[in-house]
Amino acid sequence: MGSNESLENLLHSGALKSEPPDRKECEGLMRSATDRLRDASSPQLSFASRFDLAYNAAHAIALTALRLHGYRSDKRYLVFQCLIHTAGLSKLQVRLFALCHERRNLAEYEGYMDDDESLLAQLLSSTQEMLTRIEKALAGWST
Repeated sequence: MGSNESLENLLHSGALKSEPPDRKECEGLMRSATDRLRDASSPQLSFASRFDLAYNAAHAIALTALRLHGYRSDKRYLVFQCLIHTAGLSKLQVRLFALCHERRNLAEYEGYMDDDESLLAQLLSSTQEMLTRIEKALAGWST
């Protein structure tokens, strides 16, 4: 099943909404992601702050990738699951973002945050890679 077909199936199921991409929105999401990713690397911040910044940077980039394909989702986890189709990421990378989503939810809704520096390093690295890919896609996108 091709990328467009997979995304179309999600659209028909109601999981995604069709919405033309908006350059200003995408550029704003990418600016926010870049700032957050830079700040997430600051050793002066607590682990929880760095993780939150890195996770939200990843989400903003993943949402930009989805928006560039003409879709929107209200579900954070789905934005990450679509990365195979919207950013050409591997299943392993998508699983990493899914794990970080679960950890974020534990922290946000149950107050539990395990300081896992290895996970944060992987999140930062994968988010940086995704940032580079989507910056190129955005630069090559014509309105």
